[in-house]
Amino acid sequence: MTATKTLPAAVRSTDTTTAKPPGKYRQAFPQYAAVAPFFILFAIFGAFPVLFSIWISFHDWDGIGSMTWVGLQQYSYLLGDPKFWQAIGNTLIIWVLSTVPMLLLALVIANALHNATRFRSFYRIAYFIPNVTSVVAVTLVFGSIFSNNFGLLNAFLQSVGLGKVEWLTQPWGIKIAIATIVTWRWVGYNAIIFLAGLQAISADVYEAAKVDGASSRQVFWRITVPMLRPVILFTAVTSTIGGLQIFTESRVLFGDTNNIGGPGNAGMTIVSYLYQSAFINNQFGYGAAIGWALFILIVLFSIINWRLIGGRDNERIARRAARRAERNIAAQKVAGRAAQQEEAQQTTKEAADVH
Repeated sequence: MTATKTLPAAVRSTDTTTAKPPGKYRQAFPQYAAVAPFFILFAIFGAFPVLFSIWISFHDWDGIGSMTWVGLQQYSYLLGDPKFWQAIGNTLIIWVLSTVPMLLLALVIANALHNATRFRSFYRIAYFIPNVTSVVAVTLVFGSIFSNNFGLLNAFLQSVGLGKVEWLTQPWGIKIAIATIVTWRWVGYNAIIFLAGLQAISADVYEAAKVDGASSRQVFWRITVPMLRPVILFTAVTSTIGGLQIFTESRVLFGDTNNIGGPGNAGMTIVSYLYQSAFINNQFGYGAAIGWALFILIVLFSIINWRLIGGRDNERIARRAARRAERNIAAQKVAGRAAQQEEAQQTTKEAADVH
């Protein structure tokens, strides 16, 4: 009978393994899982369509059949297409007619709301309502206002002794009608943005200007406007992006017509021409090329806005303000020393008179 051998107690050891801490990727997995739906949806409905539009801009494709590689022919034809250049001209004219008065009016409204003491919240809501109203409904209402035969605007002009205007058949009338719709819809939105910028300006600046005897007009143009330059830059860039993408107003006003944008294509914008090329004429490759040309145009005008309103000019203004502040501090120090010397002399003179 063999005896079982046992190891000494000192030699025996328990076979226990310590659990490894989870890796950094395993620890971060819940956070990545929480934000993953956004990136997945963005990749499917955002990034992929953008990349695919670049790809099809180099092809001739009707949306159903096979693609035919054409290289840069779409862009070459685009540069020589008179309708494309007409669309650019129409878009720029409508953009100027809507953006310039819209931003000026929004700035005036924001300044009035900032100085208002009663019903301030009511006015904010009233001015912002057009932005949340359906653009289709708004365009239909303005279409009846600008109607050639039974429009309210022509009825008013005739009531004051003026002749009626063919707003929806003349080139400039069409552009003015579209620009008016855009201005009415976005002026309140930009006014609220300007109002937020005005509320960020310190009240001490305005009090110092009043002490110096500045008028209301001088305060507005010398203090309010310069200190709102970042906000003005933001509104100018966003208005440029939105103004160059105008589509719904022209589409609803003139509907499904052969000449998209009204008679003579006077209201045909870049996006309208893109829609006609891609979804009416089934030239998806050419429509994608128009879209990327519009992207380049938006980037170009955004850079121009940055150079004119912001950029180095802001740095130059900041340096001038800093130098002016240094000069004021130095002048105050000199004035303080002079006052101290004068006070000391006066004290000495009074002491001498006493003796």
